[in-house]
Amino acid sequence: MTSAPPSSEQALEIDLRDPPLAALLAWLVPGLGHLYQRRYAKGVLFMVCILGTYFFGLALGEGKVVYANWTAEEHRWQYALQIGVGLPAAPALVQYVAVRNWGKPIGGYFMAPPRPTPAFGRLPPEEVVDSLPGWHERLNIRFELGTLYTMIAGLLNILAIYDAFAGPALSEPVPDPKQPPDEGDEKKT
Repeated sequence: MTSAPPSSEQALEIDLRDPPLAALLAWLVPGLGHLYQRRYAKGVLFMVCILGTYFFGLALGEGKVVYANWTAEEHRWQYALQIGVGLPAAPALVQYVAVRNWGKPIGGYFMAPPRPTPAFGRLPPEEVVDSLPGWHERLNIRFELGTLYTMIAGLLNILAIYDAFAGPALSEPVPDPKQPPDEGDEKKT
């Protein structure tokens, strides 16, 4: 005589601790929410994969692919996805505020918006280097690939944030509508 297998609720119990705090921590630093929940393997996996993807893309684009800019000339919608990584993308907001308020970035053009290019005319040669056309010319396809990698990292972290908040998704068998429900344990002869 065999006993019935435990239901999925009995077989898997995960203490999510404080889910809203875990989700916030998972957004600030990918994997940190899972480490807080003592789900160490998942936390390290998310941290390595998401941050690895993000920093690879950032390095590929020489720190120029992550920047916030919402002006009449450019709407940098890609940053809305990149900020999904949390604190690693936050310096771009600081640089955007610095450029907007004081006219120049803090400590160089790392994560700073590019210099605006005039509609007609040319930029002086020293300013071309820090303009969007200059970045595209120098980095070529690496600019687009770096942007893509950092955006993917932000989107992946949104899934990790959801996992830290709601826990793992458990699938339950869906009953077949053509089959009558079981009547319990019946002996087969």
